[in-house]
Amino acid sequence: MRILFIFLFLGWYTGIGQQKKNYRIRTVAFYNLENLFDVKNDSLVYDDDRTPEGKYQWTEERYQRKLENIAQVISEIGKDVSGNSPDILGVCEVETKQVLQDLLTTPLLQSKNYKVVHFDSPDERGIDVGLLYKDSSFLPTSFKSHRLLLFNADGYRDYTRDQLVVGGLLDGEQFYFLVNHWPSRSGGETRSRPNRIKAAELTKKIKDSICRFDVNARIIVMGDFNDDPRDDSIKKVLRSKGKVSQLDSLSMFNPMERMYKRGLGTLAYRDRWNLFDQILLTPNLVTKNTKSYAFWKAGIFSPSYLHTSIGNYKGYPFRTYVGTTYYGGFADHFPVYAFLLKEEE
Repeated sequence: MRILFIFLFLGWYTGIGQQKKNYRIRTVAFYNLENLFDVKNDSLVYDDDRTPEGKYQWTEERYQRKLENIAQVISEIGKDVSGNSPDILGVCEVETKQVLQDLLTTPLLQSKNYKVVHFDSPDERGIDVGLLYKDSSFLPTSFKSHRLLLFNADGYRDYTRDQLVVGGLLDGEQFYFLVNHWPSRSGGETRSRPNRIKAAELTKKIKDSICRFDVNARIIVMGDFNDDPRDDSIKKVLRSKGKVSQLDSLSMFNPMERMYKRGLGTLAYRDRWNLFDQILLTPNLVTKNTKSYAFWKAGIFSPSYLHTSIGNYKGYPFRTYVGTTYYGGFADHFPVYAFLLKEEE
């Protein structure tokens, strides 16, 4: 943790100007780890391709390189400002709790003292969401995995990822973190849209139930939504707003909306950038009062080494595979982050 001695200017502080104060900073981040599988064949899920004998030839050597690559990224998210790696990190596309434990034993992360919250989802590919947290700053007091029930046109179950909710104390202050990986756009955006609407409705239901229990709940919703900030699932169902002046008690603030309008993204497909990875906050976190933790700013972590440097995909995220060809990169998404500030006495 770093105590910042800074000139802080928050865009919504009308008429206040610059203030020279000490602040404690905490970093909340989200990262799609792009198929972080171990090399073992699990007979209960379709992971045969992610084994040494499978079509991806997923060997122990490649697995270890993937872990080290991801560890490098996590160790650097927000470090230029906070002086350290994220305090809270939501992740998706992980096969088991063990792969997260393996990640945390890498040299770059071993000393960070991260802990894991993870539940197995019924997803057909065997991928789940999870939450990593530093026990020096966050104490979880509750956690639950919520099942998203989807059915195809024939009435058969379409198995997908659960939504994870973790409540706890961030330096003694109550927070709730919701980690998501909504259904993909497989089959086309229009055809798959209803599944993401249902996922958004489940997220909203979870959020509303927390607020009924705790009317002052501070909630951070993060994830790979497979939708952009302007899509209906985000704008209409979650009632996200890109401007602080538009917020009301039922909406959520989405700092990624302005980034999206500027053409920024976290993944690229057919020379078009999408910003599927987002962090949304309840309005009580977007406040002038920094006596408790409040939102400062958000960003996309995309240093040059995370970009493909040559070829047809130059500039895209430097990923582990393109098709079945091994590239040895990091992931097909850039991580996103948000800083929370609290004024020090």
